[in-house]
Amino acid sequence: MESVLGVGGIFFRARDPEALTRWYEQNLGVTPPPTTYDEPSWHQQAGPTVFAAMPDDSPHFPDARQQWSINFRVANLDAMIDQLRRNGVDVTPHDETYPNGRFAELTDPEGTPIQLWEPAGADVGEFPRGATS
Repeated sequence: MESVLGVGGIFFRARDPEALTRWYEQNLGVTPPPTTYDEPSWHQQAGPTVFAAMPDDSPHFPDARQQWSINFRVANLDAMIDQLRRNGVDVTPHDETYPNGRFAELTDPEGTPIQLWEPAGADVGEFPRGATS
């Protein structure tokens, strides 16, 4: 059976796409989308990805109107939290360390929930579960 290789893009509506694109680049290092077919897209580091449909009443969505959220993997959660706070971003680390890693929560300027994840346990390794190469 054929299967997809990974996530090829994340597309979402924004009130001010240019400002939000700059915010993601300045705070999280996500490069802007290419403006020509000759420019490369953002290349993320290979690693685990959770793809999960959530129930309507999921606590992962504090605002019932929100239809999606995003989780970014980070190598060093403490360093990322420090960087965000230096940039004036309000970020809340989880008090608990889980078997699969450490987490922190923030929102982008348009209110979209973002979770940061420093993987641990079964999600750390050369070829995590489900990887094909």
